[in-house]
Amino acid sequence: MSYPKIQRWTYSVPAALLLMAPFDILASLAMDIYLPIVPVMPEALGTSPAVIQLTLSLYMLVLGAGQIVFGPISDLVGRRPVVIAGTALFAASSLLLAASSSAPLFVALRLLQAIGASAAMVATFATVRDVYAGRPESSTIYSLLGSILSFVPALGPIAGAVIADRFGWRAIFLTIGLLSVAALLNAGMRWHETRPAATAKIALRPILTSFPFWVYTAGFSAAMGTFFVFFSTAPRILIDKAGFSSTGFSLVFATVALVMIVTARFAKRFVMRCGIAGSLSGGMAMLLLGAMLLAFGELFLQPSLLSFVAPMWIIAIGIVLATAVTANGALDAFGDMAGTAVAFYSCVQSVIVSIAGTLFVFLLGGDSAWPLVGYICVTALTTLSGLWFLPEPS
Repeated sequence: MSYPKIQRWTYSVPAALLLMAPFDILASLAMDIYLPIVPVMPEALGTSPAVIQLTLSLYMLVLGAGQIVFGPISDLVGRRPVVIAGTALFAASSLLLAASSSAPLFVALRLLQAIGASAAMVATFATVRDVYAGRPESSTIYSLLGSILSFVPALGPIAGAVIADRFGWRAIFLTIGLLSVAALLNAGMRWHETRPAATAKIALRPILTSFPFWVYTAGFSAAMGTFFVFFSTAPRILIDKAGFSSTGFSLVFATVALVMIVTARFAKRFVMRCGIAGSLSGGMAMLLLGAMLLAFGELFLQPSLLSFVAPMWIIAIGIVLATAVTANGALDAFGDMAGTAVAFYSCVQSVIVSIAGTLFVFLLGGDSAWPLVGYICVTALTTLSGLWFLPEPS
């Protein structure tokens, strides 16, 4: 489906990333940087650990589900208002969290923080879809955004621990608040509206009945869920079994994200040569190759850098090749309702990852590579099966 190309968005890829990436990074950082202080929060707020756990669960739930609301809103009123309003809410609630002393108020503010983050995230990805659909830069933008976000779970808890140790837990939320204010001011000056001039009425049926949407969303879920399962199992394998220190673990964990960053530099060339479907197929093949090596290491080697992390470097390449094209493949037919399509794309992926990923860890144990092997085999093979039945592009 064709729609008017955006003329005012003339930023280079680095400039566009500097403008857009902070919104996705901050949304994820608000979860990960908070993890080191979870044990001290019940005493700090005079409440129970269950209430503090609620602040984690609510944030994750609202961050995903909220996109279903704000995606269609961004189709109706535009991307810029949703980004600005969402970030303003996120910044205000973060600053108020730094000053809160009441558990009920703390929970309510975390809820508002998640609402703001959800709005900013979906409008950001809708903007990417508006501007870069059908352009070679799209693969670079999507893969670099995914690679940058991979650093957040690795470095966020370390940053949170350092800030809390030196300045106290309130400084964590103060830091997030000030960073979001800076991102908001930058967006206020530089973020142009990108919503297509002729926006269709909000309709879910075309999205939900689109076979390519489900195939490429499955591919995105395979890639991001693999990283989620890795994140869930790596501490127990590398620290408890392989004997890495917490600092050593963080550095080794970061090498996977580094491989993703490097691969993203070459993703555009691969996509231009192999096409969207070919790139996704290649990504799934790399995931399966890494899974085979993980299974070999689990059967015949002791937990180590060689047996667990080295296969993840291969898997990291597959993650980038997949995420570089899945958004374009899933959303190609929905240019005039990109906000709604992006919202469902992100929400469906979140549901698949959270449920399936957690299920594999629970059933196969979080102290081995088997959950990772199982998740990859099921999701990657499902994606490849879907690609087999996709019609050839005309």
